Amino acid sequence: MPNKQTFLLAAEELRRRAEDRLRKRLGKAGGEQKSEADDQRLLHELQVHQIELEMQNTELQSTRDETEALLEKYTDLYDFAPVGYFSLDERGRVLDVNLTGTVLLGVERGRLIDQCLPRFVTPESRPVFLSFLKQIFAGPEKRVCEATILKADGTAFWANFHGTSAISLDSPLKWCRVAVSDITAQKQAEEAQHRIAAVTATNLALQHEITRRKVAEDTVRQSEQHQIQLLEKAHQMQQQLRQFSHRILHVQEEERKRISRELHDEVTQTLVGINVHLETLAREAALNPKGLKQKIARTQRLVEKSVNIVHRFARELRPTMLDDLGLIPALRSLMKNFMKETGIRVSLTAFEEVEKLSAAKRTVLYRVAQEALNNVASHAEATKVEVSIQRLPNALLMQIKDNGQSFDVENAMQPRKNKRLGLIGMRERLEMVNGQFAIESAPGKGTTIQAQIPFTGRAKEYTRS
Repeated sequence: MPNKQTFLLAAEELRRRAEDRLRKRLGKAGGEQKSEADDQRLLHELQVHQIELEMQNTELQSTRDETEALLEKYTDLYDFAPVGYFSLDERGRVLDVNLTGTVLLGVERGRLIDQCLPRFVTPESRPVFLSFLKQIFAGPEKRVCEATILKADGTAFWANFHGTSAISLDSPLKWCRVAVSDITAQKQAEEAQHRIAAVTATNLALQHEITRRKVAEDTVRQSEQHQIQLLEKAHQMQQQLRQFSHRILHVQEEERKRISRELHDEVTQTLVGINVHLETLAREAALNPKGLKQKIARTQRLVEKSVNIVHRFARELRPTMLDDLGLIPALRSLMKNFMKETGIRVSLTAFEEVEKLSAAKRTVLYRVAQEALNNVASHAEATKVEVSIQRLPNALLMQIKDNGQSFDVENAMQPRKNKRLGLIGMRERLEMVNGQFAIESAPGKGTTIQAQIPFTGRAKEYTRS
């Protein structure tokens, strides 16, 4: 607002300009005429005031024209703004509104003035809008909210509200300015974006599920193939077990035949001979006392032979020395008899602590050595066999190495192609005590059998040839 000093300066400037105009007029009319000083002064003042009024009228007319032009321009800007402008009191009553606001609500300006704007807000959004109004009048900060508006024709749209409090100089009434814009398209775009995001997330989830199911199907397919392989392997193992069982029965039957034949051919005949000699002794005891001593000696030799045969059978079935004296003496006895029967030289290197093995493990090692020596005698055509029991960190390793002929190990380990069960029997015995069996055979290098058994303990070396 212009202050008092500004008005005074404008008045002085107006008077100066009026006096200049008056002097010009007097100069044109012939200023040589003189009158009385007072009349002239009064006339001068009146003429100055007249000129001032004319100038003020001209300036007021110009200002009015400018003001009307500015008002028309402001009215156009206000009424045709792209958003609706509302002036509201604390209750939300419409004090003023532009044409855009009336178009948004579908109500003429004359009917919209003094109506409450909250009644155009949907019931769901009304609490938010009332809180928005309360916040506007609580402070000078700018407030924003979103709500759905019902037009006069019943259609609804999403509206965005920007509001600030205002102060009226000529009225104590509290009011605020609120700008309203239609954001329905924006909301629809957001909802469409949300739907697209939801569809995208669903598609990703479906892709993940499809991938997971494919992996599961592949896993099931692999599992089925693995089960088929296991089933085939089980069938093969079952067939091998059946063949193995048949071979065991066959070997048992052959062993019984051999024992029966040995008993019949040797022990029975020897016992029959003893019986014949005893009958002869009984008849000739009185007739030929001198020949009695010789016949008794022959009978004693027959009895000794029978005892030896029985002992040999007993050793083959179960060596008592293994239970009474231990593994090393039993191996020594086995090797001594082997060298006596075959003429093949055998050496033994072992550890005394091997006797700390359980009876089952010592028996396994003895049977492996026994079967290995039998194979050497039957097939290897060797001249030397080395038997060693070595100490490993957590196990004992028995090796039986000969310098005889080699053979196809893989072919020999197949029960279907091998009628003898010696090698397979060694492996089965070792697996019974958690041991491991290995065999190597190469031309010019002979055959080496390895039997490894778990063992923990201190070892003291024992060597015997």
